[in-house]
Order: sequence, then structure tokens, then C-alpha cells
Amino acid sequence: MNKKLIIVESPSKSKTIASYVGNDVLVLSSKGHIRDLATSGSEGLGLDVNNDFAPNYIVIKGKALLVKELIQKAKGRDVLIATDPDREGEAIGWHLAEILKLDPAASNRIVFREITKPAVLEALNHPRPIDQHLVYSQETRRMLDRIIGFKLSKLLYSKIKSKSAGRVQSVALKLIVDLEKEIEAFIPETYYEIEATFHHMKADYVIPEKVRIGKEQADLIVKESVNPFIVKDVQTKESKRMAKPPFITSTLQQDAVNNLGMSASRSMMVAQALYEGKEIHGELVGLITYMRTDSNRLAEPFIHEAQAYIEKNFGKNYLGKYHVTTKDNAQDAHEGIRPTSVLRTPESIEEYLSKDEYRLYKRIYQRAVASLMAPAIFDITKVTLESSNHVYVAEGSVERFEGHLKVYSDAKNKDKLLPHLTIGQEINAKEVISIEKVTTPKTRYSEATLIKEMEALGIGRPSTYASIIQTLKGRDYVELIEKRFKPTPQGMLTTEQLDLFFSKIINVDYTSRMETVLDEIADGKQVGTHLVSKFYHSFTPLVEKAQTEMKKIGPKMTDELCPLCGKPLVIRTSRYGEFTACSGFPSCKYVKK
Repeated sequence: MNKKLIIVESPSKSKTIASYVGNDVLVLSSKGHIRDLATSGSEGLGLDVNNDFAPNYIVIKGKALLVKELIQKAKGRDVLIATDPDREGEAIGWHLAEILKLDPAASNRIVFREITKPAVLEALNHPRPIDQHLVYSQETRRMLDRIIGFKLSKLLYSKIKSKSAGRVQSVALKLIVDLEKEIEAFIPETYYEIEATFHHMKADYVIPEKVRIGKEQADLIVKESVNPFIVKDVQTKESKRMAKPPFITSTLQQDAVNNLGMSASRSMMVAQALYEGKEIHGELVGLITYMRTDSNRLAEPFIHEAQAYIEKNFGKNYLGKYHVTTKDNAQDAHEGIRPTSVLRTPESIEEYLSKDEYRLYKRIYQRAVASLMAPAIFDITKVTLESSNHVYVAEGSVERFEGHLKVYSDAKNKDKLLPHLTIGQEINAKEVISIEKVTTPKTRYSEATLIKEMEALGIGRPSTYASIIQTLKGRDYVELIEKRFKPTPQGMLTTEQLDLFFSKIINVDYTSRMETVLDEIADGKQVGTHLVSKFYHSFTPLVEKAQTEMKKIGPKMTDELCPLCGKPLVIRTSRYGEFTACSGFPSCKYVKK
């Protein structure tokens, strides 16, 4: 019999790890979560409301045979739990330990943030007990989401036929709806900019006090801006453009949307495959570190390896200083997303990857390497011109040293050259024109900008952004217009009703504060059940009030009559979408095919 059993979450990960640990270790997969809150008990919440909100966990439907197999295989073996290195993974590990009746104080948890042979073998030498505070944090989040999801979703469906609501999902929808209201209320305003064109140069009129100017004023300025123009000042300054840090979950998703045309959910699926392992030159190996992270820290071994690679391939002058910027609520035990080896260049492994895997890996690789490179250096020149007391400015830039841009850039950097000019020199403009402009409303959120906004506001976790966006699409709360989110009438109605009855809870500030408390629970500074109890007893009266006062919206009438009873047909909504049926239901059960 094998001495050890390692349990991971994913079958593909188990295959990769099995190739590292030898025949005396069995590696199995839980295929994700094995238990969840029951739907029995008070209000179907799976929580004992009268007993400090004690959770009632049951094996997830369809997982009974798998759980039975894990219990059988664990008999007589030392079990090590190697689920993902985050709160969700810690919680899955705890549920496995409970099912397998493992000693909660025993060191049976191993953690690695990249699936490579050295990382896995190192983790095997440093098992630890399950971190109960991380488990409590995930459990508290799940309990809150269950309370809101069940009570609020049920209410909204019964009243306005909205398919679901959620603690973070509904706030994300509110962002989209509030922005749409701003766009609808926007009144465009016409204004003018003035431009002078010279030989090899254009200069913009500097508007005093930065106020918008109208047509009459613009025409007067154009008329008074006569040749010759006097060069009043010429300044050239050095500007350094620092490298961006390695990707974290949110910035990876944004980059994939903006530069690869890949949705947030698609980018996470591809990143998962790169993390779990691909067969490269006959060896199974994880290609990137764990992709659910909000820290951009890099491990010392990778830094040294990458610095040596940069010096060898580009030269010592391309080496930069290592910088790390970590947010207050970042889980800093994590690293940023990086390749597991700088020697596995995208080009060297392209044949082993799908098109999307290669494109995403290349962006991850280049950004991580570039983060350790020297800044790009530009000479920025500013020329100030004057005519009849009207001031114009021309700006140019010349790249003096490409630095990190040699490896990673979001845009092509073209030099903008200005002619050589001296103070006091007179030059003639070819023409001076006014350009009519019209103010435009704010732009609707794209996937990338919505993720950026959610991260900036501190709502949700980076690992949940993709699923939140998928839910908003799947519930028909939003539609994509030119790759940007426009709320549907149902989405607008949902937010409107939530604002009327649940504005104390479904808002940015409350949701952000809750994330902070969940972080404090993970750090052992707060007790989860206190948060759940406080929330439940403030939320329940709001639900009861809405149950009484929220207007119920009936089915939409059609101009068709029922072929069975002659009553009007109506459009009803089910969880599976809209359908046309008889208004005489339940006495007449006609449904139009």
C-alpha cells in the first residue's frame, strides 16, 4: 500500500503532481468543493439561526461516490491536502479533513504557488496545520452570500421576476446602471480648440484658466494669431518611464480584455491550464504561478534567475531595481503572476500550447521579466510660442533608452520630433484654425474598466470578478453593445428596486467595508459569526418591509388569444427564460410552443 495520499482540487493538477512524487505516493483530486451549505432548515439557508448561525454542511449532489472513494483510499495512509493556496482552497482542505476525520491540529496541509517539481517537493517537507482563520473567513463569506442570495433572490423573483441578486453582483450591476443614468442625463456642449501648423510641427493654443471657449472667442483668437510667432521658451527634460509590476489577477484580466480580446472568464480558464501544467519536452510542468493573487511580490529565486537572464541577453544596463507595491488588503504570502522559469521563453514552448495559451503566457512572461528591467528614458521637449499675447505650446519626445520597453509595451512608442528652435526666434505658421469639439458623456464600462473600477472601490475579490461578470450576462441584466455593458430594462428595474428597499446594504461603501472585515477574520482579528449575526438582523427587516411594500409586476400582455379557452396570452418569465402562456393559469395550462 502507498504510504502517502495527496489530495488536490483538479484532475489535471493531480496528474502533474503524480509525475513528481514517485510510485509510493497516491495523488487524487476532489474535483473542487465536496461539501456546501444544506438547503434545509430555517428559510433553506443551511444555518441554525437560533444557534449562533451554526452551518449545516452536506456532500454536494453528485459527489457522494467521489467522497466514498477518498475515504476508502485514505485508510491507512498519511493524508496531505494540497488544495489551492487561497481562502477557497483552505476551506476545501478543511472540508476534506472533516470528511476524512483528520486531526485538525495535525500538520497535513501543504501549499505551493507553482506546480513544478522543486516547489512540490519543497512543500512536502513543510506541512502545516490547516489555517482555521482563513477557513472562517471563507465560511463567513459563504454564509453572507447564502443569506443574501436566498432571501433577496427569492424576493426579487416573486416580485419583479429578476433571476438573482448577490452581495457583490448587485453592487456591480448598480455601477453599470448608475453610469447609464449619467449618460442618459448628459447634455452635450460645443466648444473650440485652436491649432497652429508650422513646418514639421503643430502647436496647441493654451486656454487661460482652462475654460471652454465659444465660437466668437475662437474666431477672434484665430484672427489675432498672426505671423510671425515668437519662440518664448524651449525646455528639454529627461523623463523616465518605470516598468509595470507583474500581473495580479485583476490586471491580467484587464490586459487580456484590452490586448488579446479575451474575456475575463476565458483568461482565467487559460491561466488555470497554464498553472496546472502542460507537457513540455516530455515533462509535465506548471508554467505560471498561481493566478488568483492580489500581490505583485516576486520570489527571490526568480528575481535572481531573471536578472541573470536580462544581463546575459540584453546587457547590464538593462537591469533595473526590484520594486514591489502591495495594497493593504493584499494576501502577501502570494506572489504576482509570473513564469515558473525565465528560461521557458514563449517561443521555446509555443508548439506545446494552444493559441490562447501561448498569447496569454507571452504577456505574463514579458510583463514579469520587464518588471525587473531598467526604466525607459525619453527626452521631452516643450516649445512655447506667442503671437499677439496668445500662447501656443508644442511638445515632442525622443526615446533615448528603451529599457523595459524592449520586452513589454502596451503601445508602439514613436518619436515625435520637433525642429531645432531657439528662444527669440521668429517662425511663421502655415495656418491657424479653430476645431469644433463636442463634449461627450462618460464611456460605458467594458469588462476591463468594470474590473478596474471594482478593484479600485474594494468590492469583491479579484478571483470573483470573472464569475460576477458572467452572472450579470447570464441573468440578462446587461447586454454588450460594442463590447461595453448596457443595462437591460430588467437590470435597470432590479437596481431601481434594490435602491428603494436595500440601499443601506447594496452599496459600494457597505460592500467594501465588509471585505475589510472578512480580511480581519482571515487575520484572526474578528469573529465571523458576529458579522453574520449583525448582518442577518439588520437585513431581515429590510426583506420583510420589501415583501410588503414592493410592487409585484404581472406578466406582459400580448394581443393573442388562448386557442383552448380564449383568454389573452401573456409573456411569463421562468428561470429558463421567457415563454408565452395562457393568462387563465392555473385553470388553463396552455403554453405556446
